[in-house]
Amino acid sequence: MADMPQRIALSVAEVSSVGGRASNQDAIGRAERGELACFVVSDGAGGHEGGEVASQTVVQAVLSNFAEHPDFSADATPAMVAEAAIAVARSKKQRPSLQGMSATVALALVDRAGAQATWAHMGDTRIYLFRRGRLLHATRDHSMVQQMIDAGLAAGADPRSHPKRNVLYAAIGTDNEVLPSVMPPMSLRAGDAILICTDGLWEWVAEPQMELLLAKAGSAQEWLTAICALADERAGLMHKARDNYSAQAIFIGDAP
Repeated sequence: MADMPQRIALSVAEVSSVGGRASNQDAIGRAERGELACFVVSDGAGGHEGGEVASQTVVQAVLSNFAEHPDFSADATPAMVAEAAIAVARSKKQRPSLQGMSATVALALVDRAGAQATWAHMGDTRIYLFRRGRLLHATRDHSMVQQMIDAGLAAGADPRSHPKRNVLYAAIGTDNEVLPSVMPPMSLRAGDAILICTDGLWEWVAEPQMELLLAKAGSAQEWLTAICALADERAGLMHKARDNYSAQAIFIGDAP
């Protein structure tokens, strides 16, 4: 008889900061139902009010869907993204002044009893999975720069500094009928670490630095605090105003 997976514990740290902007157009949220946990991060666009409304609408729609249908399957995360798209479209219809708003979404479901995770995303809010202190998986941005790189038209281009870095071809609220990218359920191990973050954070901290800081961290909070501190330091050296930045760091079991 095969061994049943051991129930996993979760340790979570969160941040959502206005950075150097006038308002925070990011939104984050999480919820638990039984053995399932849902995490979601969204980055809004469309002016101060539009961006805030879009990201908050996305997060609320995802969490509402999770509360009503706490499912863990390959179909669960696309359904949540679809509900978020409907909610944003409804908000646009009710408030014509917000017609230009849109938002990214990155959401993850964790089944603690089955020691599994599944996720979906649209836009350039990323989900990273680290195992044994090393990057195992990272989502691919729905951005113009990533398309150019994939097509071989921008060899060696850096998504963090390219002039068209912020141009997205898929997000909730845009006219492009692009489906979210979905990671089917995959096994988690004690010591794994998940990072969900907007571009306002990952643009300043490369993946090797995330690994180095992870190796020194004794908790999810220590890791996330160190990542944010490095981002602040680098932005200061560049004399650039920080964009909004938001993230959720999730440790699976003990510290990696």
